[in-house]
Amino acid sequence: MTYAFLARAGAASALALSASLALAAPRTDLTMGQQLEPPHLDPTSAAAGAIDAVTYANIFEGLTRFASDGSIIPGLAESWEISDDGLEYTFKLAEGVKFHDGTDFDAEDVKFSLDRARAEDSANAQKGLFEGITEVTVVDPQTVKVTLAAPNGNFLFNMAWGDAVIVAPESIETIKTNPVGTGAFRFENWVQGDSITLVKNPEYWGEPAKLEKVTFKFISDPTAAFAAVMAEDVQAFGAFPAPENLPQFDADPRFKVLVGSTEGETILAINNKLPPFDNVKVREAIAHAVNRQEVIDGAQFGYGTPIGTHFAPHHPDYVDLTGMSDHDPEKARALLEEAGVSLPIQVKMTLPPPSYARRGGEIIAAALREIGIEPQIENVEWAQWLETTFRGKDFGLTIISHTEPMDIGIYANPDYYFQYDSAEFQGVMDQLNLETDEAKRSELLKQAQEIIARDYVNAYLFQLPLLTVANAKIEGLWENAPTQAADMTGVYWTE
Repeated sequence: MTYAFLARAGAASALALSASLALAAPRTDLTMGQQLEPPHLDPTSAAAGAIDAVTYANIFEGLTRFASDGSIIPGLAESWEISDDGLEYTFKLAEGVKFHDGTDFDAEDVKFSLDRARAEDSANAQKGLFEGITEVTVVDPQTVKVTLAAPNGNFLFNMAWGDAVIVAPESIETIKTNPVGTGAFRFENWVQGDSITLVKNPEYWGEPAKLEKVTFKFISDPTAAFAAVMAEDVQAFGAFPAPENLPQFDADPRFKVLVGSTEGETILAINNKLPPFDNVKVREAIAHAVNRQEVIDGAQFGYGTPIGTHFAPHHPDYVDLTGMSDHDPEKARALLEEAGVSLPIQVKMTLPPPSYARRGGEIIAAALREIGIEPQIENVEWAQWLETTFRGKDFGLTIISHTEPMDIGIYANPDYYFQYDSAEFQGVMDQLNLETDEAKRSELLKQAQEIIARDYVNAYLFQLPLLTVANAKIEGLWENAPTQAADMTGVYWTE
């Protein structure tokens, strides 16, 4: 009986130990807060950064990709060779890769994706990334050759964008609501207006994700975002929309606060073709009317770096041009008088949901009224902003943060939503695309910054910081955002 008792006791102890270990095992699910809900889930046919925030690296992958430090690393292409003349890129593709629907990934999918992106009828928001491609050739199932019309020092960088991910021909008809990629997570469910759920891809070709399930929860209201994180209904929230609450989270041992950088140039965008904003003096007046620091303090509670052009301050080629558009209301009034415009100027100002736009818009509108410009504020939802402001160009002023990586090239597109058309700027961009010498590229990038600052294309406000609040036990979140992404592939719980 003594032996039986000891055996039973030993078994009970083993069960207790097993249960204790099970209880101590790290969590494998995570709910990630996000302010903006994507309009759909095809990153190759829309400009919404919210799409990439969910899909980049998680669902879709490109030939190359951005690492957390902004460097370009292999993606679906495990290696590449560049011809001596810089015109041919031969990519060796990773082996054993399957799409989430079980179909094989091969060179034909790369050709399909790049040809689709550069087609005349392409809906890709960044068609400029593919303009230099003259031909995509399938060498064999694991090798694809891309031929360019001219050398392009940015080509591998361009292929890392979310707009350049590889998609399967078989999934195109339903890609917007049922995305099928090659990434570490599969799309599972979308509850419109609430959340998107991804689950671990058990057949992922690369290093598997540590989490079994990720739910992106969409909470647009800053007060609701604060409540959700505080209640731990949301375990992490990237681009947290209520910076005024960060000190409270920082003082709570349950949480950690990450303050990093993004590629997001936050601007008061101006419709350059809409009179009287087609007059550079009027645009310059707007720039001098705005007090950047007031916007940073009032809308961002001090988080943000002032900028004077469309370029990230952490980039080594950044030029500080904030002095060209310093706060000077008297100069702004004089410029409007020189322009000969009738005051007051009535103008539609559309403001999308992010708090930097809504809060910043009120501050900027008050400053513009002091010089005789009367903004008529229209708060719009994200889908409406994309449809009417971005695509329809139905606006005079708007506030938005451009979070694409090193995207100054958008100013070379006269049809882009702010409709700036400069042959001088376009010439500099053409030279930049052909140039491979780093010193010469640096000089061209500085020229480009100076041109758009001098033309007062937009009023440049601040570089958007990445403010993340997370459970203290979560590791692997990106502190900085070299692209528009909430990359969950390396995220895990410590206990």
